[in-house]
Amino acid sequence: MRKLFLVLISICLLNVFSCDDGDVITVELDFGETFKACGTTDLVFYKTKDDPSESLSLKVAGLTLNEILEVDEVTKIYEKEVDLSSTNPFNYRTYSNTSLPNSGLFCSDVPLSDITIIQDIESTSGNALIKTTLMEDDNDGIPAELEDINSNGNLEDDDTDNDGIPNYIDADDDGDNILTKDEAPDPNDDGDLSDAQDTDGNGTPDYLDKDDDGDGVDTRDEENDSQDKNPANDITNSDVGADYLNPDVASTVTATEYRDHNISQTYTVTLTISNFDLTLISLDVFDFGILDSSLIPSDKKTRKGTPVFN
Repeated sequence: MRKLFLVLISICLLNVFSCDDGDVITVELDFGETFKACGTTDLVFYKTKDDPSESLSLKVAGLTLNEILEVDEVTKIYEKEVDLSSTNPFNYRTYSNTSLPNSGLFCSDVPLSDITIIQDIESTSGNALIKTTLMEDDNDGIPAELEDINSNGNLEDDDTDNDGIPNYIDADDDGDNILTKDEAPDPNDDGDLSDAQDTDGNGTPDYLDKDDDGDGVDTRDEENDSQDKNPANDITNSDVGADYLNPDVASTVTATEYRDHNISQTYTVTLTISNFDLTLISLDVFDFGILDSSLIPSDKKTRKGTPVFN
């Protein structure tokens, strides 16, 4: 849980507490780890709690959810600094209601009639940092950090099949129309790729080898029965298996298409608010939390490239 403890000396909290000079009152604002967002042209980040009912919210004018998901193509990061102001206020509110609704408290054209605000304290000074980080995964069974073929710390320049899609987000690293995950890159799932399947024993594992059985015919061109971008179901000798793994079968059916690559995308949006003053609450830095992932599109992105071989 995200907890913000306030120590107030000789302050009476507007009929919420009574106090005498010298009393020390500790108020605990105990919100969850995540926050929500709403708004079409002006984005509001907010978090609420019950018992007692309270909310923290930040309005950012002219900002949309789609904008904060537009990360840099190289760094996969989006950052925006916002100065708190009357246009971009940070608010702490208390309510007389026993509990607060899951939606409609903010960004509603018509205010909820059954919600009663007791306090609304606003900070128009300070700043906020919105940061979005995108993690992409090809789900090929190989951790991204192990796909640094060039061993230079840069995953973007590792592209075995020259299709314009780096290996770490390429579901078919060698472009042979057999997905990497189906070429046993890590047979015992121990994170050690030294025992990756190498059918022809040439020192290049199948998932990086355009000709897995070493018969002189590229794997992607061994579709002898059905041209469906899947050489795995073309089998001349069932005792041996698929033709692309059978060196005794070298029939060639030139591939004309390549499989699309589906990758998963995970966006993590965080918010930090600094140097704000809510009269009763003043902090140098407050970690607002992580945006509720259910508000972020989770559909897979399809990337298609054309492998090039010398």
